[in-house]
Amino acid sequence: MSNPHNYPILHRTTFQFPAIDNHAHPLLKEEHRDAFTFEGLVSEAQGSALTNDSAHTVSSLRARKDLAKLYGLDPLATTWDQLREHRKTIPYNQLIEACFQPSNIQCLLIDDGLGGVEEMGQDYRAHDVLTRSPTKRIVRIEVVAEGLMKSVLTPHLGTDTLDVAPILSLFHDSLYYAFEADARHPDVVAFKSVICYRTGLDISTFISQASLKFSILEIFKTYQAGGKIRLCHKALNDMVVQVALEVAASHDIPGLGDNDITLLLSSPSRMQAIIKAYPDTKFVLLHGSYPYTREAGYLTATYSNVYLDFGEVFPMVSRRGQENLLRQVFELCPTNKIMWSTDGHWWPESFYLGSIQARECLFKIVKDMVQDGDLTEHEAADIVKKALFHNANTLYDLGLTPDFDDAVDT
Repeated sequence: MSNPHNYPILHRTTFQFPAIDNHAHPLLKEEHRDAFTFEGLVSEAQGSALTNDSAHTVSSLRARKDLAKLYGLDPLATTWDQLREHRKTIPYNQLIEACFQPSNIQCLLIDDGLGGVEEMGQDYRAHDVLTRSPTKRIVRIEVVAEGLMKSVLTPHLGTDTLDVAPILSLFHDSLYYAFEADARHPDVVAFKSVICYRTGLDISTFISQASLKFSILEIFKTYQAGGKIRLCHKALNDMVVQVALEVAASHDIPGLGDNDITLLLSSPSRMQAIIKAYPDTKFVLLHGSYPYTREAGYLTATYSNVYLDFGEVFPMVSRRGQENLLRQVFELCPTNKIMWSTDGHWWPESFYLGSIQARECLFKIVKDMVQDGDLTEHEAADIVKKALFHNANTLYDLGLTPDFDDAVDT
């Protein structure tokens, strides 16, 4: 554990400086607090891989101990089943307060486009009571696009043939104006794409009209047959991203990109062409682009419009894995372009673990750099402040002042 007597300025800054959580999702409503398998807190596995296997990862074993301490239980003897049962006895508001108070999050930036939010999640504005600064919103562009696609296709459900050209034109224009309206909203600070989940990060800079029309026909056939509208056609997904990038640039708001499955399509290096094609749009690569952190670091160092978030790995990855990722972040990344987040979602404990584990990791890594002689203690403390607060405050133009007394350290 960290020793406050070694590098006291750095220790106090790391563990007490307020943070801007630059990428999170809503908490569950109280009536849905147990709607999802609790082990999802520490793993993105599904089915039996989640219920049978995830508890045996090193990251899960560590999280179990951290949660036991939070609940006032024996960290060495408490099982996941006991954690799950005990948390049911804690009043929900009390549980949320117990998780957020030590997390020291001053402001949340929330993507409320996660599946299930509309039915089970709290409104992003409801999170204002948890932090000292109002919550801001991140718009998930695929959710907007799917809603618009439904509205333009619904009037044609009874037809046997589809004149695709005017529908494509209407969809494109509707998309542009919807993004413009979102960008002007005072609560919106960024757009986010999950194109990596859908068709991969190899986003084209040129899209043929034929491929766009074919995509709409395929979506229409599925919708007409009673299926759900889901944007998972590369040409159309790429177009949606391009429109969002244009609007984001004109309003000087960042675009966030999720880096997740499928692995072969998830390396941020695949985004190099689109990053170069939109130099006036700010790109934020989420989750440290794990496991492609070095590639993300190169892009962040090479292109002025690329920034790197290091979130979600707390608590999804083991302590050593977290430390290795953060070391890779610092190999190349300018320290004014890195930002922390929890990727907190559903469970208040996700914000707690995402905060305490990140601060522990950050302290260890920057302390090592001080001990190596690369940084002074004050330089290290400044880097921590930038990563936790100042970089996000600047990038998203939040205009916040950290609730922290620097005079104590002078």
